[in-house]
Amino acid sequence: MADNAYHFVDQWRVEGDVKEVADILEHALALPRWWGSVYFGVKEIEPGEEHGIGKLISLHAGGWLPYTLRINFRTIESRYPHGFTMDATGDLEGKGIWTFRQDGQFVLVTYDWTIKANKPIIEKLSFLLKPIFRSNHTWTMKRGEASLKLELLRRRAGASEEIARMPPAPRASFIVRVLGLNRS
Repeated sequence: MADNAYHFVDQWRVEGDVKEVADILEHALALPRWWGSVYFGVKEIEPGEEHGIGKLISLHAGGWLPYTLRINFRTIESRYPHGFTMDATGDLEGKGIWTFRQDGQFVLVTYDWTIKANKPIIEKLSFLLKPIFRSNHTWTMKRGEASLKLELLRRRAGASEEIARMPPAPRASFIVRVLGLNRS
């Protein structure tokens, strides 16, 4: 694998229905609202067909490292509600495959991301700093899982009202449990 090539496979487990997870992740323009710690701006360049096939979006994103990325994603395949595939160009170039599988009351979300870095700082320093760049990716994906869990809760008015009625200590305990923050 070239020094500037990366392959990540991330897995999330969120409580919900595969269709509601697909609807959230398929709607890229909403990413800055619910995954704002990573996605700063999204713009639709070209509209797509149903479930986004052919849609081209431009993203401005970052992590905990002091640089940002500009990436264009084109949806090339939809398996709605079980996932979709995107081609990436820009600071990162490659393919991302989202897969959603219902597992009882949970959805198993897998993101298989094979890319090479075109952003000069990443491309030139990958040979030396690859573990740090991987750590940055891990950080962004952990924010994504936690943000998706919160977005699912937000969309369920009954759950949000229940949380709002809880006294502060049980509310905090519930949020920690739902977000999985008590795990290492």
